[in-house]
Amino acid sequence: MAAPAKKAKKKAKKVAKKVVQKVAEAVSETAKTVAQAAKKVAKKAKKTTKKATKKAATKAKTVAKAAKKTTKKATKKAAKKAAKKAPKKK
Repeated sequence: MAAPAKKAKKKAKKVAKKVVQKVAEAVSETAKTVAQAAKKVAKKAKKTTKKATKKAATKAKTVAKAAKKTTKKATKKAAKKAAKKAPKKK
């Protein structure tokens, strides 16, 4: 039983070696195109991130403005309530 298993292992190793070689060849051939594509993608990504950052900044500004308004309103309301609750001077 040990012999066929050994044979199978040897064959598997051989096949794996061939596969690795073929893959390596394919990789070296496509590496250039992949690199070019990556460059393009990186360029596009840079543009997109720039846009996204701008958008995010604007959004943050609007949110901050809204928050400021809300807190202003809340403070005014709280002040009014406090004034109502405060004992009036006679």
